[in-house]
Amino acid sequence: MKVFIKDPFLLPALLAGFGLIMASRVTAETFTTLHSFTAPSGPYPSTNSDGAYPSSGLILQGHTLYGTAFGGGSSGWGTLFTIETDGADFTNLRSFAGYPNDGANPIGLILSDNTLYGTAYQGGGGGYGMLFKASTNGTGFTNLHSFRLLGSDTYNDGSYPIAGLILSGNTLYGTASSGGSSGNGTVFAVNTDGTSFTNLHSFSAFYQTYNTNSDGAAPYAGLILSGNTLYGTAVYGGSSGAGTVFAVNTDGTGFTNLHSFSALSYVYYGTNSDGAYPQAGLILSCNTLYGTASSGGSSGVGTVFAVNTDGAGFINLHSFTDVDQTYYTNNDGAVPYAGLILSGTTLYGTAIGGGSSGFGTVFAINTNGADFTNLHSFSGVDQAYHTNSDGAIPVAGLLLAGNTLYGTASQGGSSGNGTVFSLSLGSVSPPPDSDGDGVPDAIDQCPETHRSAIVYATGCSIAQLVPCDGPRSSGTWKNHGQYVSAVLQSATDFLKARLITRRQWGQIVTAAAHSKCGWNRRSDHDENRDWHRDWDCTRDSDWGRARNWGRD
Repeated sequence: MKVFIKDPFLLPALLAGFGLIMASRVTAETFTTLHSFTAPSGPYPSTNSDGAYPSSGLILQGHTLYGTAFGGGSSGWGTLFTIETDGADFTNLRSFAGYPNDGANPIGLILSDNTLYGTAYQGGGGGYGMLFKASTNGTGFTNLHSFRLLGSDTYNDGSYPIAGLILSGNTLYGTASSGGSSGNGTVFAVNTDGTSFTNLHSFSAFYQTYNTNSDGAAPYAGLILSGNTLYGTAVYGGSSGAGTVFAVNTDGTGFTNLHSFSALSYVYYGTNSDGAYPQAGLILSCNTLYGTASSGGSSGVGTVFAVNTDGAGFINLHSFTDVDQTYYTNNDGAVPYAGLILSGTTLYGTAIGGGSSGFGTVFAINTNGADFTNLHSFSGVDQAYHTNSDGAIPVAGLLLAGNTLYGTASQGGSSGNGTVFSLSLGSVSPPPDSDGDGVPDAIDQCPETHRSAIVYATGCSIAQLVPCDGPRSSGTWKNHGQYVSAVLQSATDFLKARLITRRQWGQIVTAAAHSKCGWNRRSDHDENRDWHRDWDCTRDSDWGRARNWGRD
């Protein structure tokens, strides 16, 4: 019998959120299975030497990949492992022992210097999950925080963390999939030494019908940080019960539901316009968040989406196509559980189903939704032992190093217990950028920007957006006040995008106010064109230090 899990909520242990890497678009060449996890033995939890069912992504230091396996190891509760990028020297750094003295089912890692930080879905002193750290050689393992039961259904700090952490300074931020004041999960912060654990937000209780609420519920994915704002997703809740995209300040204030996914035509597996049940985390580029939804869309098997950081401009970039109801196959994949990699103007990701054999895909798609490409379809598995050559059901995201993607598949391989794989990519071809401002020509609205200028996502500097002679559209400024108002608006947009600092914003607006732009006198215009050009090119002017804007 085929082992593909059609219900994405039957195996919550296989969920994780993933991060962001910037590069240039590349094309797939060679798939390599770096490691097949060995077969466990004995009753549950079954044991082996290396681990089983890897369900989170990888991190890289030098030529060494670090990861976790959800099960297996000497106690059957998962492992922390390393492997070289060429597949050599697989090492089980640590086998988790489970409750009450250790964590169980590790999922997700981050690396800071030579210290790994991670989460365990279960175990710890309370049995409801834990946060841990360890050295990159496996020594110095420390339980930073054990999630605990405080009531029949609610846990003050959260329970069952199923995503990785992020680090800012000495503070770790993460999510717990349940618990909190209403049992629907939490966003939390904790110091790297385990002190000062803080519940930043408890997701609210459901209304009486359809799992709806105001903020979301069950955050299965990790967070991303921009400035003092954390962004994330919740699988359920929101106005239709189909999940949310949210933002919250690092001190727990200012929680905002940026987007509630719309209702499905049928609960869990129906269709809609935007997607539903987002299992994965987000990535951020300029003011745009990109992510995946595991269900919904035009065929009911998930979407890739984009939304502005203020919640406006939601776009369904891709609805995964309908699948064969017998073999669960299609051309592009189905049910994306993991987050995305942003590479130039291309997004890379994985889907746990669909593809030519129904066991998942690695895919690429442009940030505008064009040119969707199935880079690899995982092969079919043996019906008795669930084995194959490459892996199956990739629930985790990807890592890009050089021209190679690295990832994990939760099942398949020579023993049916998952794989670590690489997908080598063709030569890197950066998109043309004639003016060297970092914005490809295809989307650059200001093609002659000075190389030293700080530009918006459109490729335009403030000087180009607000010329001294008059508005870009046509004509001249009605008066000096109109000109200053336009500079104020553009500078504010750059500040919100964190391209400049507040001090530099003030310098820009002050310089504009002291200029003679908009006075409608030719001699003044000639003088101010030169001054205006300094905004982009002269590092010695008060606010023309373009190279340094936003880097102080």
